[in-house]
Amino acid sequence: MNIVVVGLSHKTASVEIREKLSFPEARLADALCCMGRIETVNENLLLSTCNRVEAYVTVKDVEGGIGRLKDFFLEYHNLTGEQYLNSLYAHHGREAVRHIFRVAASLDSMVVGEPQILGQLKDSFDHALANKTTGVVMNRLMKKAISVAKRIRTETKIAESAVSISFAAVELARKIFGSLEGKSVMLAGAGEMAELAAKHLVNNGVKTIMVANRTYERAVELAQEFDGTAVKYEDLASEMVHADILIAATGAPHYILTQKDMAKVIKDRKNKPVFLIDIAAIRNLDPEINKIDNVYLYDIDDLSSVVESNIKERQKEAALAEEIIEQEIDNFLVWMKSIDAVPTIVALRDRAEEIRKGELEKALPRLGDLTEKQRGQIEALTQGIVNKLLHQPLITLKKSAGDPEGSGHIESARVLFGIEEDNKGGGALEPSGSESKAETR
Repeated sequence: MNIVVVGLSHKTASVEIREKLSFPEARLADALCCMGRIETVNENLLLSTCNRVEAYVTVKDVEGGIGRLKDFFLEYHNLTGEQYLNSLYAHHGREAVRHIFRVAASLDSMVVGEPQILGQLKDSFDHALANKTTGVVMNRLMKKAISVAKRIRTETKIAESAVSISFAAVELARKIFGSLEGKSVMLAGAGEMAELAAKHLVNNGVKTIMVANRTYERAVELAQEFDGTAVKYEDLASEMVHADILIAATGAPHYILTQKDMAKVIKDRKNKPVFLIDIAAIRNLDPEINKIDNVYLYDIDDLSSVVESNIKERQKEAALAEEIIEQEIDNFLVWMKSIDAVPTIVALRDRAEEIRKGELEKALPRLGDLTEKQRGQIEALTQGIVNKLLHQPLITLKKSAGDPEGSGHIESARVLFGIEEDNKGGGALEPSGSESKAETR
């Protein structure tokens, strides 16, 4: 059985194409079912986010499976055109496993180290489990991908450095104040940058949010989102006395706070420190403000240099993460090889048991009247002989399955013990009895 990835991401497709080929949550069950009906597909899972849409599948035929999956992406969405096909990539075997591990660890994300993708992958796995579209291989692969991502976060610092302007602002505020617990924030502007920074601040313990915006209704709307207070735009300077942190992100073509304004604020605050973050495209805060004692002003250039430095740090950590992934790929592929032996092991046991029972049925009538205890002893004797005879061959098959010569040993065992070719198929994915329990744990 072969592992295949077919999909597209922010690296290969525009947002318009990604949107058209995405699978909304409400349609995931239907899409999984339709994909499962593709002849060569055995197990399947769909990951659909704003930055990527990918199918993770096991197939009998790699080339045919990739072709049918690419067709599925277009046919399911009633699309035609080279621009869609050209956006799709495909990986199989080791490269497919590597890709999935890198996605889970956020090494393939737009922002390396971001945590959202792992949660999204877990959700996709849960959907597949709920719709019963995965089996032994895909279940093991997803669990391994999740554990690899966790190992990378534990053993590297890939997620520790801020790599967005908004988060970098929060990191600087935390360095200045030590802790943000109980601090108050004024948002000047109610756009996306200010909102994102506010979310980071709240997650770091800030309790009080005030919002000043030219459109008062928008200020009210955003303030309600954070259980905060709307402030009239013209009252910004006077209300700043209550704010420990100001995030300025308005579209104003001039300074909204001057050095004179800020000197009065710090006096009214009895010299309590204030942290000012100017992340507007055109500076909102007078640079002369930084000359006032206990006022700490950072603009977007300051934050950009922090972000650039942190991105370099994450890239160093990403190199360590790649080494971990290579180790884990090897471990997973050894396991993949080992399950090739499962159908033969199961068939060999079944064949031996069939012979044992047949010979026992012939022999027992010739032994005369036997007590239940005697019958049990004979039963145990024959089972013991069979188990001892099979022990070494089965151990050898299990150990050699991961070796390059393993497939030859498996084939030899089938020939030597007369195991029918028909039994060679799907048992690798759904072994019976104790092997099934062992492989699904």
